[in-house]
Amino acid sequence: MLPVLLAATLTALIGPVPDPKPTYGSAPRPTTRSEVTLSYLADAGFAMAVKLTCDPPGGGHPRAVQACATLEQVDADPGRIPRTSTACILLYKPITATLSGTWQGRDVSWTHRFGNSCEMRRATGVLFRF
Repeated sequence: MLPVLLAATLTALIGPVPDPKPTYGSAPRPTTRSEVTLSYLADAGFAMAVKLTCDPPGGGHPRAVQACATLEQVDADPGRIPRTSTACILLYKPITATLSGTWQGRDVSWTHRFGNSCEMRRATGVLFRF
């Protein structure tokens, strides 16, 4: 009877003792969602835009997985993407490509004007293939 009385007294004084829960490794890292808008506008009058989310890849981009991998490699700076050796015709039809949004918790913004859409795709890989 004494142990029961002692336990009841301690519970009344300090409250119930929580069950210990085992912890493994470190606490989960908060994830920061990456969401950017990719768009292009041609001087000829046509325009396109698409949202791209990463972690996990998604949004309206038809090649979201590859586009997210590309942005990961260049830290969301399309100017750092290695150019492909695709041949483009010398036809001047200016087009302006823009990336804006949030990448891994920070604001990002990039704009570049190309001579034509072929040059844009050669310089940016899958990012503006939509």
